[in-house]
Amino acid sequence: MVDKKLYDMPRGTDMAWCPGCGNFPILNIVKMALSELDITPENAVICSGIGQAAKTPHYLRVNYFNGLHGRALPPAIAIKNVNPRLTVIAESGDGDTYGEGGNHFIHTIRRNPDITNIVHDNMIYGLTKGQASPMSEKGLVNPIQPDGVIVDQFNPLAVALSLDATFVARAFTGDILQTKEIIKAAILHKGYALVDVFQPCVVFNKQNTYQWFKEKCYYVDETHDKTGKMEALKLAFDLERLALGIIYERTGKPTYETLVREGDEPLYEKTFDDKALSTLIGKYT
Repeated sequence: MVDKKLYDMPRGTDMAWCPGCGNFPILNIVKMALSELDITPENAVICSGIGQAAKTPHYLRVNYFNGLHGRALPPAIAIKNVNPRLTVIAESGDGDTYGEGGNHFIHTIRRNPDITNIVHDNMIYGLTKGQASPMSEKGLVNPIQPDGVIVDQFNPLAVALSLDATFVARAFTGDILQTKEIIKAAILHKGYALVDVFQPCVVFNKQNTYQWFKEKCYYVDETHDKTGKMEALKLAFDLERLALGIIYERTGKPTYETLVREGDEPLYEKTFDDKALSTLIGKYT
């Protein structure tokens, strides 16, 4: 097992998260998962967009691509395609992933790349001081919507399932060990894996607190059939009691990499064919 300390940044690294933020346990959980799966820092890549959650790879000794708001998934797909041997994780907040990045979220699921998509879901925009995100509950009062959110909450699990995502899970930062095992399973899964992680914002969201999640959430038990799509959809649409755990998983669907390339050797190991390139260019000149 890889020493978890290999993923630690130097002592004294400036952290831009508030004390008590749910991002801290997710950071620790990701380190634990990579360590226990024996994945070395040089063989892991984390892609993120913009926002508090998107700062995660800044605090992790790992290869990373920090891109534009809502654009964590496209570089993750490209990196995995260029070097399928890498463990690739896209990690951003609920606003970044489901709001600005909603279009990429949809089409990434369709392609089924072999990547893990960890969404820090605090049901609010923390970086912009508390405006409603796609995951904010209807009626939530905040500085931008003083009369309360007037639109329905986005349902990422239902959307992912309807688009035939091959791994759909939900977790909670208040349960470190359970969340770690869920993320490990997502990383090991061959195909697109969504893990929506509830992580309370202790400053800007006074409604969806640690206590609120503890009272609202429950874990699916061993009798739950992870291969049953209709049962998974039923769980996804239940907004009164929020199911945690691996909601759905299926194997055998080709990954995007296997559809567009042969073998798993990194692009830099492939032989460059000058003649073939010249011939191709010649067709368009």
